[in-house]
Amino acid sequence: MMTFRDGRIGRLALPPTSVWLLGDIAESKGRQGLLVRQAPKLVESLRQNALIQSVESSNRIEGVTVPNERLQPLVLGHARPRDRSEEEIQGYRKALQLIHKDASRLVVSPKTIQRLHSLCQDGAGDAGQWKRVDNEIVELRPGEAPRIRFHALEAKRAPAAMDELCAGYQHTLEQSHVHPLVVTAALVFDLTCIHPFRDGNGRVSRLLTLLALQHHGYEVGRFVSLERIVEESREDYYRSLFESSQGWHEGRHDLLPWLHLFLSTLRRAYRELEARAEEFKKGASTKTALVEAAISAFPGSFTLRELRAACPTVSAEMVRKVLRDLRAAGRLDALGRGPGARWVRVE
Repeated sequence: MMTFRDGRIGRLALPPTSVWLLGDIAESKGRQGLLVRQAPKLVESLRQNALIQSVESSNRIEGVTVPNERLQPLVLGHARPRDRSEEEIQGYRKALQLIHKDASRLVVSPKTIQRLHSLCQDGAGDAGQWKRVDNEIVELRPGEAPRIRFHALEAKRAPAAMDELCAGYQHTLEQSHVHPLVVTAALVFDLTCIHPFRDGNGRVSRLLTLLALQHHGYEVGRFVSLERIVEESREDYYRSLFESSQGWHEGRHDLLPWLHLFLSTLRRAYRELEARAEEFKKGASTKTALVEAAISAFPGSFTLRELRAACPTVSAEMVRKVLRDLRAAGRLDALGRGPGARWVRVE
């Protein structure tokens, strides 16, 4: 709400980098419809792939994990949850499916946000309810104690703050000339600072991101997991959140670090989508195109396990076959032997 209060967002001066990112994303948005029409089989495989990765990554960021052999049955099948972690996995899947199916009928409102929380926190006693006690934004790192990064808005002020936030978001879209992506980034950022729920705020923020993006025609989150990209750039995520939140309570914060991360994440997702479509156009099968595009997305070397995680709908044997074929063609090389060997692209 603080980013929208007193028209602050309308006075935000965008640096050249942000302007360039907005233009690049706009060009990619213009091409996404053609891909959907020309490659329906690839699109369906990408959709399933992204669904699994989004559920896994968004929960893993919050420290919720399940064994790999249980993930796909829980997300794509009809497996029943065995414990609390599996309930949260299925809950996030239900929330994603609601967005993908009914985004046009879900307005950005406190009621919608509570509904998303109720789904992804299904089974919790306070699912869908605003927090009753004060809380903080906590950074979670594997093997380390939680680290407090920001003291969120007091619990007693959260309901009114959410009303103000949603009203400010809608008013800015209707009455100002601020780019919808800038408005969406501000919406998600302010939600994170308010931290309106006892638990599940990060997951709700990522769900709200997808919903708002689809409202504005940016549908890449259906086919490439934005949650996975956020997880892979977790250091940048926490740093930008920390930098932009300084002075938020007083309205003296700088949205630009967060905005840059937001736009960079979206641009990377479109780049991945286009890379996978390009492999498909070259005549590769749908599964091969998924694997080859996932390889292209790695910034450096990778392991077989990391590659399989990037292609959850592709069998282990198919992934190995693609690796063997690319190595035989001189496009990949293995540094070492066995499952732990790292693979690198040969330029």
